Amino acid sequence: MSEASRKTAVLFDVDDTLYDQTVPFKEAYAEYFGEKPAVPAEVIYPVTRKYSDEVYSRAMAGEITMEEMYIYRVQKAFEEFHVTISDKEALEFQNIYADRQRHIHMSETMEKILEYCSGKADLGIITNGPSEHQWNKVKSLQAEKWIPRENIFVSADVGAEKPDRRIFEHAKAAMHLEDAKIWFVGDAYALDVKGAVNAGWNAVWMNRRGRKRPDDGAVLGCEVRDEEELMRFFRTLFGGDAG
Repeated sequence: MSEASRKTAVLFDVDDTLYDQTVPFKEAYAEYFGEKPAVPAEVIYPVTRKYSDEVYSRAMAGEITMEEMYIYRVQKAFEEFHVTISDKEALEFQNIYADRQRHIHMSETMEKILEYCSGKADLGIITNGPSEHQWNKVKSLQAEKWIPRENIFVSADVGAEKPDRRIFEHAKAAMHLEDAKIWFVGDAYALDVKGAVNAGWNAVWMNRRGRKRPDDGAVLGCEVRDEEELMRFFRTLFGGDAG
């Protein structure tokens, strides 16, 4: 099969890829900690993600509860700034954050990206997390306007999570992409970029936070810093106007 005739597929991560995850976090943070908190939301957000990543796999494996994970990531993040948060406070904040996540939406630009790509490639989603929680996000984002339900893969449903190549292989088989050129767009370098590359896919790093890429030899297809750059990437990829 020639390169020109190969089918193309584009799959997306959800959190901090299809939508900006700091939006519901900042809304919940302001509601619970007030407009002038001890630590600004934009400062503590990436620290909570760091500690969440530390124990996420343990939570998914049932070694700790989801509540224990939520408490851990909030308490450890605040500890870095010498602030003490109780278990009760951590869970109260999490409940508000979870409620805000049920009202997330895509930006107009991201909707345009999916609309643009939908006629040029098979679209899908691969996301890590508990089944109901992630499906609620998919519903709130109205992702099924562009992405068929059967092309949406949640790690808890599949039984494997990124960066495990099994979840990428599961999606590839389910979408019949054996001979396709596949791109995966995600924000988490270790999970999304390295996971996709190790599975033989092409990767686009949605680096909204301007993180430094680890010097580990992983080959990136592209790095974009915002949704406008992502749109330009796809216009170039599919031979459209790059402007």
